[in-house]
Amino acid sequence: MTGAELRERFEAAFMPNYGVPPVALARGEGCRVWDADGREYLDLIAGIAVTSLGHGHPALVEAVSAQVATLAHSSNLFLHEPEVLLAERLLELLGGDGRVFLANSGTEANECALKLAIKYGKANGRPYVVAAENGFHGRTLGALSLTGKASIREPFGPFGIDVRFVPYGDAAALKDAVDEDCAAVFLEPTQGEAGVVPPPDGYFAAVREICDATGALFVADEIQSAIGRTGTWFAFEHENARPDVITLAKGLGGGLPIGACVAFGPHGALFAKGDHGSTFGGNPVGAAAALAVLTTIEKDGLLANAIAVGETLTAGLDAIDHPLLAGVRGRGLWRGVVLTGPHAPAAEAAARDAGFLVNALQPDALRIAPPLILTAGQARSFTAAFPAILDAASPGQGDRP
Repeated sequence: MTGAELRERFEAAFMPNYGVPPVALARGEGCRVWDADGREYLDLIAGIAVTSLGHGHPALVEAVSAQVATLAHSSNLFLHEPEVLLAERLLELLGGDGRVFLANSGTEANECALKLAIKYGKANGRPYVVAAENGFHGRTLGALSLTGKASIREPFGPFGIDVRFVPYGDAAALKDAVDEDCAAVFLEPTQGEAGVVPPPDGYFAAVREICDATGALFVADEIQSAIGRTGTWFAFEHENARPDVITLAKGLGGGLPIGACVAFGPHGALFAKGDHGSTFGGNPVGAAAALAVLTTIEKDGLLANAIAVGETLTAGLDAIDHPLLAGVRGRGLWRGVVLTGPHAPAAEAAARDAGFLVNALQPDALRIAPPLILTAGQARSFTAAFPAILDAASPGQGDRP
């Protein structure tokens, strides 16, 4: 089917919550994808920071193929080797003294973390949690209650959880909001869906101190930031501020659905038997995929590549003088390109026309989150094309002021 035919049939068959995507993808290889009409693009979105190893990576193909041919599913009534190996590997990367729950997505990982916080709060007389304005933690009702974007949260309220929102990056406001009655603080190391918005330096360390002083759990939502995205395994490492609970997903599976919630120290034993579960969580195929991702990132030096190519990407963008470009923010291969006005949708479309897939996640911000295998040459091909992309997105169809 052509792209137009697929879009028409998609619109007729699916609920309208996504609209109709502009491109129907047919296949991918490395950092490149092709649509149903045969057009090639450089993929700078990676399935929203998911396809860590790019498309069709041999290690991922081999691991998934071998596992699905051996044992594809077991449920949590039984255990299997891939899930045990994955949990042990995650604990090794995180410092060793925790317990793991495996789920299917980031939202489910955050639901697990929220249930841990609620149980901790009830046991210790702590009735409320704190989260950040403009934060994003998912769309199921528990995770949505933590999401600080009113436009997507309020239509589905009220929620049965007392969540108090504070400005992101404001340590003083957080300190005022968190006391001995607070069960947990939920934060992203950088706000992803808000536009790849980092906090001031030292913010995560300050959060750790505030939670230590009050006894509140510090929950880090690293769904988008972990697994090498910022040049370290986990973004909290940049300030050496390990949380009490961390949630993972996206890049962990390299394209296979998987999520993880890891709780450290005594918090790893908060759940009793029967407190939580997931039929598909930790399934053998997803666990095998995640193990292949972690092994390949380490073996191929992709943490260092994320740093080096991220710097190449940012240097190229910083060198551009254009009235629509305000700057670049973020770390590693997770960057927000900030525009001077609400030009991001037009810039996304112009980039697509030029053969590059980026994401207009805010009216004035583009998200760039490519596979961790992106090369410096591929990054430079985008930055070289970006001035013309901005020209095409400019008011007046390319006429610079």
